[in-house]
Amino acid sequence: MKVNTKIRYGLRTMMELGCPENKKGILQKDIAINQELSEKYLDPIISALKVAGLISNVGGKKSGYILSKSKSKVKILDIFKAFEHGPFIVQCIDNPSVCNRSENCVAREFWTGLNNVIIEYLKNTSLEELCLRCKKQNTPIKKNKIKRVIK
Repeated sequence: MKVNTKIRYGLRTMMELGCPENKKGILQKDIAINQELSEKYLDPIISALKVAGLISNVGGKKSGYILSKSKSKVKILDIFKAFEHGPFIVQCIDNPSVCNRSENCVAREFWTGLNNVIIEYLKNTSLEELCLRCKKQNTPIKKNKIKRVIK
């Protein structure tokens, strides 16, 4: 299983907004600079996070973004699902009809068990936990540390 870049950058965007918590909002162009992403590539990531109800604009268009709910309530699975249906490590877990062996397949049972472990890990890990890890390790989220905040 390979996690695509939109999910990876979506997680980094969420960490940018939540570590440290910012109630005034962060501009999309600053997120792009801090995470070394193009604004154009960040557009659909921001859009997917908004549609999923994970982030919102502070004051309408052209304003900064904030988390829509507390870091402790945002699970990594929520971020994953903003971009992908799943996760499914093999296709037959989501769509048994792709394989005529799906009904009685021991390998499929194994992959389903592994898939469930991954889902539980994503479901049981919050954005807050990742932010605390960054703080504990003194790992900056923001590469360039731009702190332009909407006033």
